[in-house]
Amino acid sequence: MQPVRQGDLELLQYPAAQELLRSKIPARLAYVWTDGTPRVIPIWFHWNGREFVMATPPKAPKLKALKKNPKVSLTVDDNVFPHKVLLIRGTARLDSVNGIVPEYAAAAERYFGPEQGEAWVKHLTSLTSTMVRITITPEWVGLLDFQTRFPSALSS
Repeated sequence: MQPVRQGDLELLQYPAAQELLRSKIPARLAYVWTDGTPRVIPIWFHWNGREFVMATPPKAPKLKALKKNPKVSLTVDDNVFPHKVLLIRGTARLDSVNGIVPEYAAAAERYFGPEQGEAWVKHLTSLTSTMVRITITPEWVGLLDFQTRFPSALSS
């Protein structure tokens, strides 16, 4: 059987990818700033089985850049050897939402636990009445586990 190649969306079903998608590790969102220079930020995410969903206040500077150039990449990686790394490329879609983005509330519970997550969302509600949902549908997926899947520079 032929191994699944880097770039194939089927890699999202691999156990290492599933572990990272359920983890409490923030994603790193990479995008291009309006002057053409690169940016990378840590950001909570929610994986709904088809797309990555993130949220941000409507005045977040990254929104200006994402509106100009919605092409992005994401990575979720752990810090335990042998490292697992999930690499995603896609296009960001932005939607204004009244109140807290539901997927953001789900992410808060995953990162903080139910009680603290709910408290954080309640606090956030006092700070903003709207949010922007950032949705990224994977167009390319890479997976490294440093046991069976290595960077191309190490592959034969």
